[in-house]
Amino acid sequence: MTQTMRAVIAGSAGGPEVLQLVERPIPTPGAGEVLIRTAAAGVNRPDIMQRSGALPAPPDVSDILGLEVSGQITAIGAGVDAALQGASVMALVKAGGYAEYVIAKADQCLPIPAGLTPQEAAVLPEGLFTIWHNLFDRGGLKSGDRVLIQGGASGIGTLALQLAVSWGAEVIVTAGGAEKCARLAAMGVQVIDYRTADLTAEVLRLTDNRGVDVVLDILGGEMVNKHLACMADGGRHIGLSFMAGMIAPVDLGLVMRKGLWLSSSTLRPKSDAEKAGIAGDVRQHLLPLIGADAVRPVMSLTLPLAEAAAAHTLLESGQNFGKIVLNTQEDVQ
Repeated sequence: MTQTMRAVIAGSAGGPEVLQLVERPIPTPGAGEVLIRTAAAGVNRPDIMQRSGALPAPPDVSDILGLEVSGQITAIGAGVDAALQGASVMALVKAGGYAEYVIAKADQCLPIPAGLTPQEAAVLPEGLFTIWHNLFDRGGLKSGDRVLIQGGASGIGTLALQLAVSWGAEVIVTAGGAEKCARLAAMGVQVIDYRTADLTAEVLRLTDNRGVDVVLDILGGEMVNKHLACMADGGRHIGLSFMAGMIAPVDLGLVMRKGLWLSSSTLRPKSDAEKAGIAGDVRQHLLPLIGADAVRPVMSLTLPLAEAAAAHTLLESGQNFGKIVLNTQEDVQ
């Protein structure tokens, strides 16, 4: 086997043009780790934030971008179940996903649901871990709840809405433009075009003035109070990202009167033990919902590893519907 691999790094902080295809040594798994020969890697907004310098990678991880992959385990470290050797898996990784090989924690690997392609599997881990931890665990979503998902056409949005529907929730999503809204409506949810509608008024109209029990928010900023105004008593507001700003004016009187909960969390700084726990919950509760004829990721575009810059450009444009994936092997088109 060759001792080097192709990988993508950001040569400096900046736009998509700073991404570089480089040669790196193939890493060796340590205790509790596996080496995956990747088939594909998902492209996510934290990758863009790392590339731009807005959210640098932790100092103890690889400078190779990428947080989720699919592929085959080709080597195992000490203490890893020998049965994993040769297994096809999808995995959450701290870094290094935009490469032909990557190290993953064995307990953060998941089996690939039946009927999914390697590309579909590659774009699931980040979403599944994020959605379970935020929407179902912290957000406490249960059957019969009403949930508002901002950014319904995103990779997270299209996966979260399907899982919420399968869970028995009533789902409202937002998107911009008639085309995206029509595609989302065809997925069986209620849709608000944020370009033309008053969000608070429309949510209250769609819920007969009862409001929603959970908000999955990617915006932050000035939108937070709009969300609070259309939430039901005891509602849970979960912040995933802050595209409209990290500082939010909050009507604390409204929070008090309604008994609302505001929470936010992100995966990358969590300990390996915490991520392993989330992986166990995902395996138990969400994987049974996913398959070729059930919940499955919505794919926007697949590109070769060498075109990572084009993938970032598309994601930053907001024109994608669903996930963007990179094929990481030269023989995969």
